[in-house]
Amino acid sequence: MTPDYKNWMPKGLILSAALAAAAFLILFLVFGLIWLVPGTLKTVLFIVFLAGTVICLCASLWMALMYRAFSYSGKRQLSKQIIEGVAGYVKLPDGGRGLDVGCGSGALTIACAKRSPDASFTGIDRWGREYASFSRPLCEQNARAEGVRNVTFRRGNATALDFPDESFDAVTSNYVYHNIPSGDRQALLLETLRVLKKGGTFALHDIFSKSKYGDMQAFIEKLKRMGYAEVRLIDTTNNKFMTKRESVWMALCGSALLVGRK
Repeated sequence: MTPDYKNWMPKGLILSAALAAAAFLILFLVFGLIWLVPGTLKTVLFIVFLAGTVICLCASLWMALMYRAFSYSGKRQLSKQIIEGVAGYVKLPDGGRGLDVGCGSGALTIACAKRSPDASFTGIDRWGREYASFSRPLCEQNARAEGVRNVTFRRGNATALDFPDESFDAVTSNYVYHNIPSGDRQALLLETLRVLKKGGTFALHDIFSKSKYGDMQAFIEKLKRMGYAEVRLIDTTNNKFMTKRESVWMALCGSALLVGRK
């Protein structure tokens, strides 16, 4: 059995963009070039439908390139590099418990569990409609395919974790919080860190740009004042997980790892 971690760029989005491009092209040909409409209106339609065609075509091409870069079976395998890189910061004590927030297809949960076979890891996700190919059964199937038994998966909400304070020896996440509509994503990080035990470690990877998170250096100082130790923000676009060029064209600028311990 081979694990299937799917792709972070859903095929459905690529297909939707391609179909939109085709629809705009047809409208452009019918109304912009052929259809007998008044001159000014024809010019407006020509511009609108041509712009729609170009934009949707470029979007579908960009997403197709993203799909190829993220593919686990492709040459680049960026997803695998990121997952293994984040998991490398997590080591649980024997009998310890770890939590992966927004586990998707289970890749990071399983990678962390592999590194700590005498501990257990829980992956949670809401498995929303936008990632319909990800599911709890898929996570469980991937765990079986990897021969990993020290994992469990359950539905959960990253904005309000259904766990008591200090429940886990480690918490992880990968590209989760920037997808959640919020005016205060630093509060989302604090909610995740709430369930971390004293002495526990965390490794949270996301697009920590100022536009999405505000002043992260100030947040790091806040964590230190709260008693967290060894808190660091590690740039992952400087040839650690990806190159600067990749981070630009993939719109992943600001990607970094927030790591430390409580």
